[in-house]
Amino acid sequence: MKLASSPLLLLAYLLSGILSSAMLSSISPERLPQHILMLVLGLGFFLYLSSQEAAVYKSFAPLAYLLALSLLLITPILGETIRGSTRWIMIGTFQLQTAEISKPLLILSFAYFLEHFPLNRFRNVLLHLLLYALPTFLIFRQPDLGTALVVSAIWVTQVFVAGIPWGYVLSTIVAFLVAIPYLPHVLHDYQLARLTTFLDPFSDPLGAGYNVIQSTIAIGSGGFWGKGLGHGTQSHLRFLPERHTDFAFASLAEELGLVGTSFTLAVICLFIFVLLRAATTSTSRYSRHILIGSFAYFAFQSCVNIGMNLGIAPVTGVTLPLISYGGSSIISTGLILGLAGSIIRSDHKTTLIEIK
Repeated sequence: MKLASSPLLLLAYLLSGILSSAMLSSISPERLPQHILMLVLGLGFFLYLSSQEAAVYKSFAPLAYLLALSLLLITPILGETIRGSTRWIMIGTFQLQTAEISKPLLILSFAYFLEHFPLNRFRNVLLHLLLYALPTFLIFRQPDLGTALVVSAIWVTQVFVAGIPWGYVLSTIVAFLVAIPYLPHVLHDYQLARLTTFLDPFSDPLGAGYNVIQSTIAIGSGGFWGKGLGHGTQSHLRFLPERHTDFAFASLAEELGLVGTSFTLAVICLFIFVLLRAATTSTSRYSRHILIGSFAYFAFQSCVNIGMNLGIAPVTGVTLPLISYGGSSIISTGLILGLAGSIIRSDHKTTLIEIK
């Protein structure tokens, strides 16, 4: 087995693991052993999947969609309800978040269906819309608005790159604008509060705006060099909520400062750069759709998480890939990188054969 199809992806994974482990060892050391175990498992999935031929995953794609739907359907039945959300299935002591595991499965299956059902027919567009709407609705009903938005970003990016006619794009934009006034009837009260208070978090400083206020205080207090590992006040004194998951970036910024956050952003940009470059140079539509879906996952989820930490995006509960604590998220990211790595390796072999 080769170490990795893309050394840069492997490097970015290892650097992310070091950053997240250093942050977690400071603010929540009791979680560090499980976090390292999940990182090792995620790395194992990444290396194993990337060593396989891409054609294997193509034949598995329809089953991957059915598996994603099955996981999401059984979650309300077998799932554990935590703080009003039923997102997790208990496997021993491990909480499996099914929506996270559905991400690589949907990236794979969306790419397959886009290749086999081109967007040049209206009925195919309706088919893709249905294939997207079913899992997204199930995720939204958990409720998990953040993951539903991530899946939406993946699908929209793949569909756009696949060449959807502009008439459908404009119609979708108009439909979205018309639907905005009806959002209060669809979203939960806490979700509405998050969307409205991010413009002015101080309008409800002890309620919906509390998380954002504490996050921006933590980031600002880090300064250039940071307070040092183990010396962050907002995280260690528990003023910063979800300091190891949703707001891990703020915890890292407080203790490692601008230097640490700049390094973190550089690692994230390395993921994005490798995936986007591979997508733009791929000669296969199927490969391009998988790579662009993987790119959309990293780019959108990272931007939303960092944005909500900075107070410039609503709090949606999405994690920062490989930086935030969370076993399901790490496993999901490892699977996505494994799929992308396999595609990159297969494309590279094809290029070498063509040159010869």
